[in-house]
Amino acid sequence: MNVHALAAEATTPPIVAPSLAALAGQVGIAAPTHVSLAYVEQRFKLYLRFGEPVRTLQLDRWRRCAVFLPSAMFCRIRWQANDYGTVRWQLMVMQAGTPLDAVQRIPGVRPGACLLLHAEGEPAVLSVLTQIDAIEALGIATIDVSPAYWRTLGNRLAARLPSPEYTAERHAARLVGRAQP
Repeated sequence: MNVHALAAEATTPPIVAPSLAALAGQVGIAAPTHVSLAYVEQRFKLYLRFGEPVRTLQLDRWRRCAVFLPSAMFCRIRWQANDYGTVRWQLMVMQAGTPLDAVQRIPGVRPGACLLLHAEGEPAVLSVLTQIDAIEALGIATIDVSPAYWRTLGNRLAARLPSPEYTAERHAARLVGRAQP
């Protein structure tokens, strides 16, 4: 190696690949989450209770597909009936995964999502819907509610304990914590 080659090598900065954490924050890198929605009159409803999809695709007369960006929060309700009445009521609060998240495989959610709350049956679903209405009555957007609250609510439902309230103070603490690096 000669002196000129050593000088050129010393002046060029080394190439640094972006970290995985930096890539996770970029929307273009992660695949969006696709959520199937459907409606068959008096038989089947699969719809969003809350969530802000980036786009909604109309597949046909009965089916749609909502597309969410990584880390987006949403709630999907499934209702089924037969000739004798309701046979299934299900509510799921989910968070779209980022490239570094381990996501659960959930039917109708591609590639999957982080399941924060799962309520099955009329009493449990009505209890969660009451909590969602109470949060909205406080003027808080349900997509901004802490994921820890949804997990706690799901655990309390499973243990048949009283549902915790989501207060403005708890929400303010969530916003402060999200602003911290």
